[in-house]
Amino acid sequence: MLEAVNSLLWGKLLIVVLVGLGIWFTLVSRFVQFRYFVHMFSVLKQGMKHHQGQVSSFQAFAVTIAGRVGAGNIAGVAVAITLGGPGAIFWMWLVGLIGMATSFFECTLAQVYKQILPDGSVRGGPAYYMHKGLNSRWMGIAYSGLLAISVGVALVGLQAFTVASSFYETFQVPTIYTGGILAGITLMVIFGGIRRIAEVAEWIVPIMALGYLLLGLIVIVTNIERIPNVLMVIVESAFGLQQAVGGGVGAAILMGVQRGLFSNEAGLGHAANVAAVADVKHPVVQGVVQSFSVFIDTIVLCSVTAFIILLSDSYIENSSIGGITLTQIALADHIGGWSGVFVTLALTLFAFTTILYLYYLGENGLNFFTQQNKVLLNLYRLIIFSQILWGSVQELTTIFALADLAVGLLALGNLIALGFLWPVGMRVLRDYQKQLNSGISEPQFDKASFKELKLDQKAWNKPK
Repeated sequence: MLEAVNSLLWGKLLIVVLVGLGIWFTLVSRFVQFRYFVHMFSVLKQGMKHHQGQVSSFQAFAVTIAGRVGAGNIAGVAVAITLGGPGAIFWMWLVGLIGMATSFFECTLAQVYKQILPDGSVRGGPAYYMHKGLNSRWMGIAYSGLLAISVGVALVGLQAFTVASSFYETFQVPTIYTGGILAGITLMVIFGGIRRIAEVAEWIVPIMALGYLLLGLIVIVTNIERIPNVLMVIVESAFGLQQAVGGGVGAAILMGVQRGLFSNEAGLGHAANVAAVADVKHPVVQGVVQSFSVFIDTIVLCSVTAFIILLSDSYIENSSIGGITLTQIALADHIGGWSGVFVTLALTLFAFTTILYLYYLGENGLNFFTQQNKVLLNLYRLIIFSQILWGSVQELTTIFALADLAVGLLALGNLIALGFLWPVGMRVLRDYQKQLNSGISEPQFDKASFKELKLDQKAWNKPK
């Protein structure tokens, strides 16, 4: 039953809605993700400024990169190529470019409707713009509950299982040992809240992403003469002109779109929870930054894995093998047998930062309806600790199916909210563009121009 429901939800409904809304957001915003692409770099540079006690725009960007970049970039791409052929990569790129617009809107709205809590911390995300923007607290409670449960019950366990099993295969380390170390380090970080998570992510994520990118560039440069042929194979396979591996053009589209959506998370609402806490002068700033994080995830890092695989003959010779194993075999063709060690270490960093990101999502969901209950929050942290231990020694097929269902329902709820609230996002975008056109290099958000939105007075008390 779970398989049937998830097949309907992820195989048909969500793909249509996510892609449809992504195209609509792209058109209505006049291709905001392309118009602002160069501007993204200056905004990101400005976002590195850090104010004491606040989460900077760059730190929030790093945390969401930590969440978007994970097993999907190493294993998910390999699965897409195995089941959909090289053409799946083309459709993954396309859905990533469209998803940049969706991410822009959801993260901009998260900033608009963010709230300051009594202790001075900042909260926001889909539950908050559902509550304030749609005047639907019940919808926010349902979203937050599903978010906390899906993280606490399965999503963290999935990451722990991936790391522990990879360490066992590569180094023969018992999975419980790996799980215990991972759980202990995670607990030390998450007890510091979002600020400590942001500080850790700010250091780990650039090293993680640049290291993997560097390896990919080495592979590409040493095989530079084959790049035109690989690009041709990707395009021809995407439209059914050439079928090397996979189930035809339909499979290429389906796997490319599915893996792209799973990897970049645009429209799922996850990244919006983190985007809301960034200390920025205007909501659009974080919308632009988070749009760029989708580009980094799908267009850059997923492409690295794709080229590593397609520049070897492994995806043809090992057509029955998918996931991390295929990536490891392909890397071994390029750099030798030590590639298994590299993939395991890279995967560990990816999964660890994803666990930190997932924990904050669960904490944010819990906080929406518990009003900073410290006892419950600490209990939740211990649940996360136990889930890492448990997940490291389990095959979690059924639990993952439940998690897929929960995440699918979260995405559907978020997309419904975005479908109603996109005009607010457009108003805020026009305000930002108007200030840029008048020569203001760092536009500031004035709540007086948006009185009808019932914004948190403390969150947008005065221009910064």
